[in-house]
Amino acid sequence: MKRIKLIFGSWIIFLFLFASICFSANSKVGTTAYSFLKIGVGARAVALGGAFVGLADDESALFFNPAGISQLGQKSFTLSYNNFLTDIQSGFLGYVHPYSEKSTLGAYINYINYGSFTHTDPEGKNLGDFGAGDFSLGLAYAQTLSPIFNLGVSSKFIYGKLQDYSSDALAFDLGVLLKFKDSRTKMGFAARNLGFQLKGYTKAHKESLPMVMELGLSHHLRGLPLIFTFDSAKPLDNDFHFDFGGEFLGAKPLIIRLGWSSFGKNFKTNSSKDNLAGFSLGFGVLWKVYRLDYAYSSYADLGGVHRVSISGRI
Repeated sequence: MKRIKLIFGSWIIFLFLFASICFSANSKVGTTAYSFLKIGVGARAVALGGAFVGLADDESALFFNPAGISQLGQKSFTLSYNNFLTDIQSGFLGYVHPYSEKSTLGAYINYINYGSFTHTDPEGKNLGDFGAGDFSLGLAYAQTLSPIFNLGVSSKFIYGKLQDYSSDALAFDLGVLLKFKDSRTKMGFAARNLGFQLKGYTKAHKESLPMVMELGLSHHLRGLPLIFTFDSAKPLDNDFHFDFGGEFLGAKPLIIRLGWSSFGKNFKTNSSKDNLAGFSLGFGVLWKVYRLDYAYSSYADLGGVHRVSISGRI
């Protein structure tokens, strides 16, 4: 009991210091490029409300916290599809490869397709259709420095295209994962999208990247098939927000998940669906060395988002 109190006491102090540094009204909302980098990947992580930095124990760690891929131990893959709002579609393909007993490599591609748009001249004449999309290619490395301490880093090339215009950028992510001696509690930290544009959509203008700093905690209850996760995040271009998730493992091969993110307040429109904003739910099904995951996220009046992922060992 004393150990648990110490763990959560340390977490509260750490969170308070983090909030003191980062919490403030934000004047940079909507000013960064490549917004797709802010959309979580993997149906499991999304069903947990996006609270995955302190858990990071599957291939989605390539996106959330690169230090987490050191936990996988075997060659594995993940393939995820996201049917986003207004016919926007995105996907994520990741691969993790243990290189040695203490070193793990990873690679991934993350893309989004914004669909087709009609091009018109100032008089409204139809000039045809055009498309828009972004993608990033990433390489990750994680090192187990001790039984309780893992460190990870990933670098990525980002490319965006809008009609005849394009832009590109370089960025990297940093991740830390601490495992407590009770073997049921973990704490993580991630700083993502640290970098700069190489070329903007115009020669005269370059944009910042959507940097985010995130702290996470996960805890597997003693003697119960329940995992709880909690993240606190501060994006460069938005306000501080919190994410919560729970995973029930007692009905295997079926796994049930529920989550909530305070970021959902940004989607409220004073309608009857506002109470659902930020909530997510989903499930996973285990079969041999594979897992199928599904997640549903509510964006209030904007609609719901469906995600499907397949992952497994190779």
